[in-house]
Amino acid sequence: MTAGAVPLGAEEAAHEARVLAHVHAELAAAGGWLPFSRYMELALYAPGLGYYAAGAHKLGRGGDFVTAPELSPVFARCLAREVGGVLAALGGGAVLELGAGTGALAVELLAALGRAGLLPERYAILEPSPDLRERQVAAVARLPAALARRVDWLDAPPPAASLAGVVLANEVADALPVERFRIGGAGTESLGVGLVAGRLASVPRPADGALAAAVAALGVPLALGQVGELCPALEPWVATVTAPLAAGVALFLDYGAARRELYGPAHGAGTLACFHRQRRSDDPFARVGLQDITAWVDFTRLAEAGLAAGLEVAGYTTQALYLLANGFEAELAALRATLAPADEPLAARAAARLVMPNDMGERFKCLALARHLPRPLAGFGLRDFTATL
Repeated sequence: MTAGAVPLGAEEAAHEARVLAHVHAELAAAGGWLPFSRYMELALYAPGLGYYAAGAHKLGRGGDFVTAPELSPVFARCLAREVGGVLAALGGGAVLELGAGTGALAVELLAALGRAGLLPERYAILEPSPDLRERQVAAVARLPAALARRVDWLDAPPPAASLAGVVLANEVADALPVERFRIGGAGTESLGVGLVAGRLASVPRPADGALAAAVAALGVPLALGQVGELCPALEPWVATVTAPLAAGVALFLDYGAARRELYGPAHGAGTLACFHRQRRSDDPFARVGLQDITAWVDFTRLAEAGLAAGLEVAGYTTQALYLLANGFEAELAALRATLAPADEPLAARAAARLVMPNDMGERFKCLALARHLPRPLAGFGLRDFTATL
């Protein structure tokens, strides 16, 4: 990401004005102050207005950010090794992808599973964004019919214990609404949202009992003045999206860390970040409804949510180690062998971003939550950091 904001066009400015009017109306109804989680929910998901609920070119080249599946097909091909192994061990099954983005992961994963003779009986996509669903439909339509007909889209998770196979969540948990807090001299403060000189701004007030208790329950030392985020929606979300899994594994890949690292000195100002047109900012009150708002995932909390939902932690590691254990080098070599010499360097650089320590390799983690899984997972064979959660 590069610094500096991209000026808004007339249509974007008009859309932002509509979103702001909606937020201001809710602020007024609430007495002039909203918890940050409610503001984030409105900015991202308000029907017809929020970032993920209104038309915008969000992902991929020319969008606001690029995810691992758009960077390189090697990502999906490595995942296919793990997914195929799980399906084989279960004697078949299905895949449920949460928030499938552009459809790039689904398309490449199905193609790789097809080449391996390990296709799922069904590939279901749970996608809340109407325009992203349209892009996914178009991407899947370009697959051979034998693959495309396995894909369907859901408006709600499947019934409980109805699916044997794999649940995939790549860069989904980071967009769940979070509360922001600060450690003040008089105790924990909630960094909510209000108006300062007529503009949206962070407005602190003493945390209510629930937020203060949740921060205290983190069980990690927090410095005076430290800012952090906490996702109260994580536990019910994990319970909901894993309830369909009768047997198999749920794989969560996202940027984040175990709790002690996440709330350590390196993240004393929090991890909230916003993305618009390939540029990162720390201002959640700019380009409202037009930019993504994210926060790093607390993988300890994610693991705890899985345990509370009746699953087991089957592994936790960095994205780099996970992909390397699932044949990254072989898959990259196979990809390069299909490319013209002039295209090889670009493809290699893009794939390298998936595993480089200063890029996605270490900032992104993979957590596996399993239920009645008959075999260990290959992706944690190099190093498993579950003990650090």
